[in-house]
Amino acid sequence: MTSSSSSSPTLMKYHVFLSFRGEDTRLNFTTHLLQALKSKGLDVFFDEEKLERGEQLAPALSRAIAVSNMSIIVLSEDYASSKSCLAELSDIMDRYRTKQQIVLPIFYHVKPSDVENLGGSFKTPFDKHEIRRSVDEVKRWKTAFAEVGKLKGWHIDGSISDRLETTHIKGIVVHVMQKLMKHQVFVSLGEDTRLNFSNHLVNALEKVGINVFPDNETLEKGEKLPLAYSRAISASNLSILVLSKDYASSKSCLAELSAIMYCKREPTDKHIVLLIFYHVDPSDVRNIGGTFEASFKKHKSEQPAKRVQQWNLLLQRPDTEYIKDVVEYVIKKLANIKSGSASEELVGIEYQKKTILELIKKEGCHVLGLWGMGGQGKTTLAEAVYKEISSEFESSWFLQNVREKVEKQGKESLRNELFSKLLNSDVDIGTPSVGSTLTQDRLKKKKVLVVLDDVDKSDQIDCMGIGDFGYGSKTIITSRNRQVLVSGRADTIHLVKKLNEKDSLQLFSTFVFKQSNPAVDFQDLSLRFVNYTQGNPLALKVLGSDLYKRTIRYWESKVKMLKDCPPDKQISEVLKSSYDGLSPVEQNIFLDIACFFKGEPKKTTKHILSDCYKGAECGISKLVDKCLINISFSTYATKSKERYSWIISMHDMLEEMGKDIACQESTTLGKCSRLWSPKHVEQVLTFYQGTDQIKGITSDMSHMDNLRFRHPLVFQNMINLKYIILYFSSNPLLEEHGYYKKLFTCQLDILFLPDELRYLQWDYYPFTSLSSNFNPKNLVVLKLPHGNMKQLWNEDNHQDLVHLRKINLFNCKNLKKIPNLLGALNLERLDCENCESLVKLPSLARLTSLKTLRIKGCRSLKKFPEIPNNFYELDLSETGIKKVPDFIERLDRLERLTLTNSMVKDVSSNISKLKSLKVLDLSGCPIVRSPEIPRSLTGLYLSGTQIEEVDLSSNSVSSNSRAKDASSDGCPIVKSVVSIGSEACKLLY
Repeated sequence: MTSSSSSSPTLMKYHVFLSFRGEDTRLNFTTHLLQALKSKGLDVFFDEEKLERGEQLAPALSRAIAVSNMSIIVLSEDYASSKSCLAELSDIMDRYRTKQQIVLPIFYHVKPSDVENLGGSFKTPFDKHEIRRSVDEVKRWKTAFAEVGKLKGWHIDGSISDRLETTHIKGIVVHVMQKLMKHQVFVSLGEDTRLNFSNHLVNALEKVGINVFPDNETLEKGEKLPLAYSRAISASNLSILVLSKDYASSKSCLAELSAIMYCKREPTDKHIVLLIFYHVDPSDVRNIGGTFEASFKKHKSEQPAKRVQQWNLLLQRPDTEYIKDVVEYVIKKLANIKSGSASEELVGIEYQKKTILELIKKEGCHVLGLWGMGGQGKTTLAEAVYKEISSEFESSWFLQNVREKVEKQGKESLRNELFSKLLNSDVDIGTPSVGSTLTQDRLKKKKVLVVLDDVDKSDQIDCMGIGDFGYGSKTIITSRNRQVLVSGRADTIHLVKKLNEKDSLQLFSTFVFKQSNPAVDFQDLSLRFVNYTQGNPLALKVLGSDLYKRTIRYWESKVKMLKDCPPDKQISEVLKSSYDGLSPVEQNIFLDIACFFKGEPKKTTKHILSDCYKGAECGISKLVDKCLINISFSTYATKSKERYSWIISMHDMLEEMGKDIACQESTTLGKCSRLWSPKHVEQVLTFYQGTDQIKGITSDMSHMDNLRFRHPLVFQNMINLKYIILYFSSNPLLEEHGYYKKLFTCQLDILFLPDELRYLQWDYYPFTSLSSNFNPKNLVVLKLPHGNMKQLWNEDNHQDLVHLRKINLFNCKNLKKIPNLLGALNLERLDCENCESLVKLPSLARLTSLKTLRIKGCRSLKKFPEIPNNFYELDLSETGIKKVPDFIERLDRLERLTLTNSMVKDVSSNISKLKSLKVLDLSGCPIVRSPEIPRSLTGLYLSGTQIEEVDLSSNSVSSNSRAKDASSDGCPIVKSVVSIGSEACKLLY
């Protein structure tokens, strides 16, 4: 059997054997790959006629595999359907196990894990094979298939974000060429060491996985260095010269020496040369003495004088060159030694560094993006990874502050600087693109590591020509904008996470106390600063440095300033650069969120902002991409199930920065676009200072002493006012203590409201109705909890309510009726809970967007509400409703109906038609007769009712249904239960 040893590549008939499923890839990917391999001069075995009748592997194919140096296996979706493909694969893997062949799997539109686990599209073919083929044969196929799935290969997933197939093919070809042609070490040796020292050296290097090109042949007299040797030297990273007594007597050794030193002196090649003086005195080499003198005298008589002189000069290197080699070697060794003491900058990032190292070393990860808000530690993390792995690359460069440098010197100049560093020579490309240049060809031959730090536009990535770097190259890009990384074709994007509390406290302490823990007297204060920074390393560093050697009084003063003052200048400059890069609309959206909508549901905020700005949804996404806001997942429980919503959150420092930007708009309060300070809001409203510049007002009224409205037109000049949010952050039984009455003194009868309002929230609204001049046509959200209103507006005044989505009238004790809402086609939620005086609800049956209706505690409400049929649960507890009407049958999606402690005496028999109803709760109702039970019901609550018998004959229930004794609750025991069926209905008393 032919060996595929790297020392004898000429014995291989084919460089590459290509195994593929013809029907899957013949006319596209595989054909293009074949052409690309052949264009590089490689001999490729490509079977034009795949066997599909289940024959054994053809002898011709088996021989082709045996005489190939490498096999490429294109694993496509239908690969395992072909018995001939599986036979090829088995034969290939047999040779791989005995180290007779290099194997490169290409996972073409399939997951490597599916190959390894025989899952996905591969499960069905193997199931079929097990029926039709022998057990041993299929077992052999399965073993080979699973084994190839574990090998490092090339993954082409075919997704939109994936690279072009042509790009993948270029990379595969480069990889193949390097596997077949490139050697890590070239060993040049004389005949006197071939069978002893040099032989042991080569074996030891190969044993630890180093690819070695040994000198196994002796050149004929007068013959030039073979092309194969010349290529092997230029393709190697390092050459070892074993300078023995007979080395200089060999013309072939001296020819190798010439080629090696040529590579060493080439400015663009970082070829390393290691000299081993084997049983010779180094001075004899330098001075051509000892045995070397006799060898050169013999060459002078046989070789051209010029050639002998060149050989002589190669050995007679001056001391300065040897010293230079020693210095370079020492520097390289020292650079690779990892420091045992962690820098204070690196506290808490070790686990993220480990994650990045795992990601960057994956075969398919050529470009890795690090994404996060300003000051989050992206650069520090990238630098730590860079230092860890840069020695593994031929060239490397950390290009810091790309955004800033591009602004100062331009993209092309910066690109030329990068290429000059990577190629170790001056590069000057005057065009925006790299183009088809000599520089491009040189880059493709180099395995490089590049870090592009703080990139804010994708064209900055494109300009740097990262697609032209050689096989095995890696690029790390840091950015605050996720979309920049996506557009820049990052294979993987890693969100740089904030530090946890423990690591934050340690980092903070290293700057402020120069130790890993806070001083005893400063522990509580330290935690307050740490909580404020929310794990942002830059903020921890800046605050810690400022507090170094400060008194505890200074600390206490500083911590009080955190929530009311913008971040320190150094932090603000970093954060504000992200804001400055936004469009005017995006800046407005950011300021609105910072001042008004932090902590609000994303869906509601999106609807409000979409009515104010074109492209608001896109703007919110861009703020997320730039790490200026976050969308976090929040859950909350209801009686029947757990609900969830997406909440807009923002770092406290970004919030304070946004508020400071709004505050700096004008020295006159009435001309600022957004007001949020209780003191400022009180001043503007009390002294009638509002102007058309004001877009929104919000204030926590629990921080106000006395809010006086001196004029009914206090809002009249604020014609662009879109948000009024007057709330209480906590509610210590305000009504009982009369706090809200104290707040609103010298009140007017009514107050003008501007028609541009989108969001109106006014806790304890003091007036009996909204202004008759106010048109709610633009309202998206109306919240007036605990208000004093008797009605909202006149019954028929306002029909255009298409923007209205939420109404919250919780605990409005005096509210008697809700106006006509037929025009509120997009209303999603109506909350009238505990509105004790409410006697009437309008028809809501046509409001198909309505999902939530809360009327619990509306004791004056006698009529069952008319609602659309898209409700899943309905809570009518503690209402005055006396009857469940016939139209209940329309609510065919209803799963839970709660009437606890209501006045229900009668339930329509039509309730039995509800196919989805699972829970019916009549606890505490004055009902005497059991309702007809729908077959879907699994829970019936009757505690505190007068029902004595439950008829379950129409319900599919089991004979083990139970009626529990509830006499302790003051209700009689159910005397009779009639039941049939198979499913259980729990009777709870």
